[in-house]
Amino acid sequence: MPSPRPLRADARRNRDALLAAARDAFLAGEADAHVEDIARRAGVAVGTLYRHFETREALVEEVYRQEVAELCAAPPALLEQHAPDEALRQFLLLLVEHAAIGKGMAAALASIMATDSPVFVDARAQMAACLDRLLAAGSGAGTIRADVDGKTLLRAMGGVCNLRATEGWREDAARITALLFDGLRCRADITSA
Repeated sequence: MPSPRPLRADARRNRDALLAAARDAFLAGEADAHVEDIARRAGVAVGTLYRHFETREALVEEVYRQEVAELCAAPPALLEQHAPDEALRQFLLLLVEHAAIGKGMAAALASIMATDSPVFVDARAQMAACLDRLLAAGSGAGTIRADVDGKTLLRAMGGVCNLRATEGWREDAARITALLFDGLRCRADITSA
């Protein structure tokens, strides 16, 4: 099957403008923003929106995919700029920020949760792979425990990020993330049971 042709420059700009307008609307809590409003904010016609995204749900999925891709692009730069344990800590905090974005998009994302979209399964797999990479780097440096995998850590962070329904959740999430990170560190004075 041949790969799709790349978009022309003007089509790429329109698509990017649509995604930015949709992201802004969803993050502002406008989960029920109509496609007409999103198209108007992007400066394009509704037909242009539907040429790029067959359904509103397809637009929501793509906005979420972009958010996950941006998040998952962070580990290489973090590992270049920081020691492996600090890179992991920074990524855990980025996961909390990702949850804040998810809070703004929660209602919009609800529209695709009932579908057979693989977007959430794919996102979890990508985030767990990022965590695996950071954990391996920390373990290799002798600063992070070797007995935890990305999937397990992502589950723990999911619990932390579920606090987002409460007032002041970000501060609580940051404190709990610090406790979780502390538990991941290797310490010479701790012996295995």
